[in-house]
Amino acid sequence: MPKELISRARLQHLVEAPSKARTRITILGDAMLDIYLHGDVERISPEAPVPVVRVRERKHALGGAANVAQNAAALGARTELVAALGDDAAGTQLRAMLLSLGADPRGLITTARPTTTKTRVVARGQQVVRVDEEVDSDLEGAEVVSLFAAVDLAVAEADALVLEDYNKGVLIESVIRRAVAAANRREIPVVVDPKYRNFFAYAGATIFKPNRRELEAALGAAVDLEHPEALPAVLKRLGAERLLLTLSEHGMALIEPDGVIHRIPTTAREVFDVVGAGDTVTAWLAAMLAVGATPLEAAVIANYAAGVEVGKAGAATVSPAEIVAAYAAS
Repeated sequence: MPKELISRARLQHLVEAPSKARTRITILGDAMLDIYLHGDVERISPEAPVPVVRVRERKHALGGAANVAQNAAALGARTELVAALGDDAAGTQLRAMLLSLGADPRGLITTARPTTTKTRVVARGQQVVRVDEEVDSDLEGAEVVSLFAAVDLAVAEADALVLEDYNKGVLIESVIRRAVAAANRREIPVVVDPKYRNFFAYAGATIFKPNRRELEAALGAAVDLEHPEALPAVLKRLGAERLLLTLSEHGMALIEPDGVIHRIPTTAREVFDVVGAGDTVTAWLAAMLAVGATPLEAAVIANYAAGVEVGKAGAATVSPAEIVAAYAAS
């Protein structure tokens, strides 16, 4: 079915356009540093009935809004991340990794809180434990003023805006309103990946992209995709132009302003790891809208990107060439 919605020539033109046009995407939201400690378990601790993991390898990866920026850079766009980092080693590491991607660092504000860090201890391919270091209360005071200034500068030069919310305190209502209003004045697309805390604060978004669990939690009711008549009313309540509901192995559903619902089946051939797939979809949606794709075309291409990403280990990126190959193979 996806091939019926877009031709190969059109798809190839669109996926190559961000690099050729030097498209600039601003990502505003919660950045994280993911740390992976890989090792072996050979004994149980004498101090408590827990495994002792001898670490053999340490890896760092970009998470949250920083992973969206990484995906946007991988597809050929210029990127700027507006986010809050701590004055700590994790913040220094995250900033350096973004610089290595060519991302503009000016929107990274330093706060008194620690950089959100998620450390996963992995032994023999199995996650033993995850340790989160974070403060997720709302930013306030001078930090919000700094965020306002960074948002104003970034949106003024952007071709698309992404709001990536992980409920870590950056996307408070005043920041959301300021960013969306600035993007609307410039008539650039706004893609929202929401979480529960400010779910209904994104009026004016071009595409609002929750997954099914997030939408059901916000509505307090199950979403019946076999009888989706209520979805247009949900769209009106959200105040967004379109709703793109991601459905895991069932693909996506795009709800148009006139109530038309497009079902886009998954293109994944093999699911190895779903981590980071949502970030890949968000980045590709924004990039495609920025270069003139229709919302349906953008959703179809982002769906191909997700199908490629879940076939890779961890939070991976997807290149334009991989999407063209996935289209040819579907």
